[in-house]
Amino acid sequence: MMPTMSLKANYYDKPEGDDLFGKMIATNKYALAGGLGWSTIEVMMVSKPKGYLPTIARYVYFTGPFVGMASAFTVGAYAANKLRGRDDGWNYVAGAFAAGGVYGAWKRNVVSGLVAGLIFSVAGALKKQSVDEGWEFFPEVKQHAISAVNPNRYDFTLTQERERGWTTGK
Repeated sequence: MMPTMSLKANYYDKPEGDDLFGKMIATNKYALAGGLGWSTIEVMMVSKPKGYLPTIARYVYFTGPFVGMASAFTVGAYAANKLRGRDDGWNYVAGAFAAGGVYGAWKRNVVSGLVAGLIFSVAGALKKQSVDEGWEFFPEVKQHAISAVNPNRYDFTLTQERERGWTTGK
């Protein structure tokens, strides 16, 4: 059976240890968005490369490792689940240290890879605990009238408009 390719795939659509392809799409779409966003900020505000090729090279330099870390996490957590036969937070720790290894290779520093793996593993274990216990690791952001993107939807006038068609009665 061929896996269906859908960009609407979510990581938790299938149980842990199933549908590696769907989980890869789910994690890599966020990594791609984050990598492109980070690359855009870096290109516009830090390195300011001249020309198309240096700009593309900077995008690849940042976006590639983001996608690599997401892929390493997904494959590491999937493999740990398959090898251990258990669905718990330790699978996410294994995936997090795999992602930390990619980070360390990108930065060419073993210690930074281990530290990143430790930070990723704490975040991964907390995320797994939030899924198991039913609380939200990243709660939904509420929209407020004061900081809305479209202020025309709200009435910010100091006085209400008077009723039309009235007279003074004289």
